[in-house]
Amino acid sequence: MGVFYEYYRAADRAAATVQPEHFREVTDASRGVPEFDVVVTKWIDPQVVLGQLVAFAGQVDYSVGLVETVVLYPPPEGAPRSDEEWDALPEDSPYLEGPAIMELPAQARDMLADVDDARLPTLAEQWAAIEEFSHFTDDDDGYMLSLTKDLVGLARRARENDQLLYCWFCL
Repeated sequence: MGVFYEYYRAADRAAATVQPEHFREVTDASRGVPEFDVVVTKWIDPQVVLGQLVAFAGQVDYSVGLVETVVLYPPPEGAPRSDEEWDALPEDSPYLEGPAIMELPAQARDMLADVDDARLPTLAEQWAAIEEFSHFTDDDDGYMLSLTKDLVGLARRARENDQLLYCWFCL
């Protein structure tokens, strides 16, 4: 099935973590879930897969620490600290399967936002060639270019509004 990741922008951490158990893509005013500017992806984790796009965008070498995220939810201060505490968690605990919300660094946002539109096709080609995408068939439908444009656009809108990027996901 795979893991879905929703990348979105928000004014601050409090806004980013409103109703954390709800998808960011779906707005439900009756439950206090705000409308977010969201890009929904599958298998695009922030540190490795998105991190490589960020590296290509910024024309820097990729390293696992390039996109260092900050876990906002579930709250790190409440995380189990021992095997016994982990074993005692209820099955529906967000510490086991999510959902989780992470904040991406401003540097990652800016590297994506700074990409010139003329570079987008090349950037999408580079990204499509990473090992993590090797099991996919050729990108004849332009999905990678579309996704690259969507993520770059989201980063631009976040920067223009003095916001950061966040990632919501659930296993």
